[in-house]
Amino acid sequence: MRPLIARAEIRALLKPTTTTEHNVRNVLIDGIGVGIVTGVSVFLPIFLARLGASSLLVGLITSLPALAGALFALPIGRFLEQQRNIVVWYSGMRFWVLISYAVFGCLPFILPLNIVPWTIIILWALVTIPLTFVNVAFTIVMGDVAGPQRRYALMSMRWSSLGLATAVTVATVGAVLELFPFPFNYQVVFIGSVVGGLLSFFFSRSITLPDRNPTPRQHGAESLRDALHQAPLPFVQYALSAFVFRSGIAMAIPLIPLYYVREAGLNDAWIGLISMIGNGVLLIAYAVWSAGVPRLGNRGVLLASSFGMALYPFGLAATDTPLIMAVLAGIANFCVAGNDLVNFDLVLSTIPAERQATYIGVFQTLQNLALFVMPLIATSLADQIGISATLLVAGLIRLLGVALFAWLRIG
Repeated sequence: MRPLIARAEIRALLKPTTTTEHNVRNVLIDGIGVGIVTGVSVFLPIFLARLGASSLLVGLITSLPALAGALFALPIGRFLEQQRNIVVWYSGMRFWVLISYAVFGCLPFILPLNIVPWTIIILWALVTIPLTFVNVAFTIVMGDVAGPQRRYALMSMRWSSLGLATAVTVATVGAVLELFPFPFNYQVVFIGSVVGGLLSFFFSRSITLPDRNPTPRQHGAESLRDALHQAPLPFVQYALSAFVFRSGIAMAIPLIPLYYVREAGLNDAWIGLISMIGNGVLLIAYAVWSAGVPRLGNRGVLLASSFGMALYPFGLAATDTPLIMAVLAGIANFCVAGNDLVNFDLVLSTIPAERQATYIGVFQTLQNLALFVMPLIATSLADQIGISATLLVAGLIRLLGVALFAWLRIG
């Protein structure tokens, strides 16, 4: 296996001389800024749960961005196809998303605690529009920076640096939360996340890419069904099978923090440690999967990583021991790294270059439909049959997605 990062890559990061090298450095530092805010965002559903928010409100943290993505990803994709410079949209919209956590931290200073959860949800609903812009533009910008030959290498380095920043932030946040009384402790870390937002904004806006050639404007609104009908068959098969698998992923998202707090009774320090271990694994996981692609191929990486992710809900539901939960989180995130890399490559390699923004919008629409519907189903089902049983249902849906990947020979 080659070293995690070659000497030439280190030199290019420290002293970039070409536009591509500058872009790579900007992408990595942007990722560090995002990682800082991501580390803080881990504690937003925990904050809501400790404020007494219902399972529905906790589920809306995931469902609202997904609803916006399901409604707007396709039209935003068509809009971005008309733009010569997508970087300005990626950077500007990213800033508004990241700065929102600092705003959440200010709310208890000016509002009674009993209405803070609903206020956060309302503000979060407004943030979902720029978040959808970011999700569509991200794949385009990263793909243009890397090119077809360097996708795995660039995204491996970016997500590794992002994982390091997230792991350090989560560990720091977990310690800080123990130092101050509630809710001031959460306010300190949320307001402090502005550092990551500014770091991301200044370096992402410095990415330099050639102007794109806008595609001819489509007459009338193109529906999701029409777009899928016109799309290449490999993309359609991949997008639909990924929709099933992501439904199982989305179902577990609101259940995990609820399981930590209500079933396992974990304190903030343990929750921070589990998240730190999970994100710390990413430091080597992306490099390992990237090095394994030549032997396993996209198909092998997709099946192996997806199967590992499918087993996670079963393991989590079977234990309330914090140390075992930390190990499971590490194994799951190791698989997530491989899944991230192969999915990024499959999206770009199965669509025509001239329609990237539109078909990325199609893919995002399907994924966000799962992310909107399944957390709501999960929290409702958890109230009926329990959190542990609902985690098992999520695991079964993930296994169904893996079976579709295998049957359709995705990758």
